[in-house]
Amino acid sequence: MGMLIRGKLVDNWLDKEMEEGDFKRMESTYRNWVTADGSAGVTGTDGFKAEADRYHLYVSAACPWAHRTVIFRKLKNLENIVGLSVVEPDMLDEGWTFSDSGKYIDNLHGSRYMHEVYTRADEDFTGQITVPVLWDKKLNTIVNNESSEIIRMFNSAFDGLTDVETDYYPALLRQRIDAVNQPVYDNINNGVYRCGFSTTQEAYESAFDRLFNELDNVENILSGHRYLLGNQLTEADWRLFTTLIRFDAVYVGHFKCNLRRIADYPNLSNY
Repeated sequence: MGMLIRGKLVDNWLDKEMEEGDFKRMESTYRNWVTADGSAGVTGTDGFKAEADRYHLYVSAACPWAHRTVIFRKLKNLENIVGLSVVEPDMLDEGWTFSDSGKYIDNLHGSRYMHEVYTRADEDFTGQITVPVLWDKKLNTIVNNESSEIIRMFNSAFDGLTDVETDYYPALLRQRIDAVNQPVYDNINNGVYRCGFSTTQEAYESAFDRLFNELDNVENILSGHRYLLGNQLTEADWRLFTTLIRFDAVYVGHFKCNLRRIADYPNLSNY
């Protein structure tokens, strides 16, 4: 991941996110929104109108947060509208890295490291070097680096440019989607990281218990219907999916989330 302080790379980024042994994820820095008409979104400023070939998405295939945005780019048929660059799957000394050739290259700027993309937007940037990043080629800056907001932009802002009208955050379900998203984020999406990055036994056990209690809860929800909110596939399902698909292969061993596997949950594994 890596972190910049006033444009300079530092190597103790995890120390900045620890509080009494517990992992506290920093908030994303760039929070502007692409909208259909360029008006301001939920946060940030105006000026980011949905246009073809104006925006570029930076992701890692290893990152569940970035995976969300790749899924929505595909679902909403934005592959010819929003460009894509993928960093190498392994995080090295300077954070997310690009290759000199092949599929892991910066197709837009030719950068060697993801931190160069951040300092291209702001040479004095202070914050984490994370993906996903949505870049504006017209204004030469980062629009947003918060995955939960990028998927909502992809869900609706570009609808006038594609033939896909499927809505994964429909108005009638938004309150229920938000209510499901919060515990899933706190206890599952971020919960696996709180287990893996905890530095005290107490913090680990707290995150561990919350993780498996929430997995048990979701297992019970799915015993009654196909998706989290019934029979309609929504944003909430895709947000959960990118953690579940990595769970048995990565989090059980790497982050010691090992009380049960997803394979041990009939409804979650079928889901």
